[in-house]
Order: sequence, then C-alpha cells, then structure tokens
Amino acid sequence: MKPDYKNWMPKGMIYAGLSATLILFILFIVFGLTEILSGTIKTVVFIFFLIGTVVGVCASLWMILMYRAFDYNGKRKMSKQIIDGIAGYVDVPDGGKCLDVGCGSGALTIACAKRNPNSSFIGVDRWGKEYASFNQPLCENNAKAEGVENTSFQRGDATKLTFADESFDAVCSNYVYHNIPGDRQAYLLETLRTLRKGGSFAIHDIFSNSKYGDMQAFLKKLRDMGYEKAELIDTTDGKLMSKFESVWMGLSGSALLVGKK
Repeated sequence: MKPDYKNWMPKGMIYAGLSATLILFILFIVFGLTEILSGTIKTVVFIFFLIGTVVGVCASLWMILMYRAFDYNGKRKMSKQIIDGIAGYVDVPDGGKCLDVGCGSGALTIACAKRNPNSSFIGVDRWGKEYASFNQPLCENNAKAEGVENTSFQRGDATKLTFADESFDAVCSNYVYHNIPGDRQAYLLETLRTLRKGGSFAIHDIFSNSKYGDMQAFLKKLRDMGYEKAELIDTTDGKLMSKFESVWMGLSGSALLVGKK
C-alpha cells in the first residue's frame, strides 16, 4: 500500500479548463468562421471567441504544468520538497502535541509525525468542495501506508478552532490562510492562540502585502505580546522553490513564519 497525497492542482480543475477551452474553440469555428453571422456582429464574435480560446489554452497549459510540478510521483516533486522543508522546522518534545491546520491529504501532519515519533499530531481541515478528493479517510489511509501511528485527523475550521488556549507544543500549516477571505492576520492569531508558552510554530503561506497586509508590523505585534521569537523566512530563494517558479506559479511572497511563544 502506497500513500496517495493527491495533487494541489486538482484534475477536475484541469478538465474543466480544457472543456471550457474546447467549447470556446467550437463556438469560434461555428460563429467566427462560417456564414451564420455577418458584418460587425461576426467581427465582434470572432474576436471574442478567439481571445477566449487563446486565454483558455494558456490557462489550461498553466494548470497542466502546475500539476506536473506538484506531482508526488513526477520529476520535480515540488509538493514533497515544500512539505519536507516545513517539517524540518517542526520540533515537538517527547510526549508533546502538534496541530496541523488545513492538513489536506495529511502530508505535512505525517511528515512531521515521522520526524517526531514520540509526539502526537492532530490534522484538521474543512475538506471543502474545492478539493473534493481530500478527506479524512484519505489522511488516515496515508498515515497507515506510511506506517505512522501518532497521528489523528478531524474536521475543523481554521477561522474558529475548537481547541482550548495553549493546547499544543507546536503548530504548523502549509498554504492555507491565503485561501480564506477576511482578516488573515486574525486567522494566524487564532492558530497561535492554541500554542503553549514555549511552543514553536512553522506556518508556510503567501505572505504578500495584498493578502496579509503589513507582516513586519505583525511580527512586531507578536514580539510585543511576549513571543520569544517571530520571523519570516523567504522560501522562494531556492529553499523550497526557485524565484522563477514562485513567479510563474503565482506563489510570489511565499515564506515561512517561524518562531517561539
């Protein structure tokens, strides 16, 4: 039995893009290159469906390249590189507990659990329709496939976690909060709320100003709150991906928020 961590670029999204592109191309042929329409209307329709087809082809190609880059069984294996890189920052004391927010297919939870076999790990996710193939049984099966027994998975909401304050010795996450509309700095604080004094955190996301606002001010806020350490580590300089990859994949601003409470 092998683990199946799926792909961060869902096949369903690729198929939908290809189908839409095909429909646009057919409409371009039917209305743009036949005599069904004429005059100005035909010209407008010709340009509209031509542009739509070109955009569809480019978008579909981008999604296919993303899928190939993220594929755990492919050549690049970028997802695995990112997961392993984050896990390297997660240290949990023996007997301690760690929370993975937005665990998806369980990849980060399991990677951290393998590095910390004497600690326990909880992965939570809402497993929404955007990633329909990601679910709790998938996480549990992946843990079994990896021979990991110190993990558990449950449904949860990153914006309102059900855990009490100071429940964990470490918290981690990967590419979660930027997908949630609203005050993302508040979502970070909600996760850090569950961290015990002396606990550590490693949160990877796209920390651009457009998504998070002023993160330097946020780091200062954490330090003013008494956090022993709080810093952002750029992951687009070759640590987890190249600068070029971060640009064409739309991951510019990716960084690790790490520190200690």
